[in-house]
Amino acid sequence: MTIRTVLVAASGGSATEGAIELACRLTAQLGAHIEAYHVLVDPVAVLMTLGAGDGFAVPQSSFEAMSANAEAAAGKVEAAFEVTAKRHGLVLRDAAPSAGSSVEGASYCWRQETGYAPTLVAQRARFFDLVVLGRSERAIKEPYTDTIEETLRYSGRPVLLAPTVAPTALGRSVAFGWNGSDESVRALATALPILAQAEKVTAITAGEESDITELTAYLAWHGVAAQHRNVPLGSGDRIGGTLLGAAHELGADLLVMGGYGQRPWRQMLFGGVTREVIGADTKLPLLLVH
Repeated sequence: MTIRTVLVAASGGSATEGAIELACRLTAQLGAHIEAYHVLVDPVAVLMTLGAGDGFAVPQSSFEAMSANAEAAAGKVEAAFEVTAKRHGLVLRDAAPSAGSSVEGASYCWRQETGYAPTLVAQRARFFDLVVLGRSERAIKEPYTDTIEETLRYSGRPVLLAPTVAPTALGRSVAFGWNGSDESVRALATALPILAQAEKVTAITAGEESDITELTAYLAWHGVAAQHRNVPLGSGDRIGGTLLGAAHELGADLLVMGGYGQRPWRQMLFGGVTREVIGADTKLPLLLVH
């Protein structure tokens, strides 16, 4: 899979800066196009949830003030995104190229809409090869994070979770969780452009020793020389923590994994391994594919 288009959700929250930095850096590495997508707060929807729909009159000034604040916040995020994009050598390109024409160099654009962010981000992500989302402290502490889970479930696209502070490197040393499941195969295919540029690639398996001869042969055809790390599983060991621990020991700057649903790690997507990894206290970027 060639990654030509990247979507970064630029919410303006605490994790936005890290997401934008990581997304722009990756876009530059791949020579791709990035769109920063900002969802404006809908004043009507917000005030309705606060009781405006139960007979309470809301002055027009309240709607106007909320709209003005939302526009001002969006302007700040857009300005910060443009500074980061230009720092990484990206050029402004607001429209898609005409069919059959060649596009050279990495580029960027901005888009904003009004509504419910989890739904809109998931819908917009369908038309991009990769979506980058910020992984804030709230995402770590809460049992469910709407935008992350909605995008994983309904966009059909791989999701790169960026920490609040972007690491200094991305994709030099890549670890990926492998168990032969459909999800791990899709994750591997998605990550191939990144693996091809990496200096070190390690396949991590957990539990019983696995034969990954066919996997390494497949990667070799793509110019990727992969190493193998098998991690034994003790009683009570969590798969997510095991993968993260091994990735950290390997010095990886990116962990790639699928939403495991096949043996030997039979888990519900958001009740098991994926939720465990999303909720872990780690600064490691995570590339997840469902």
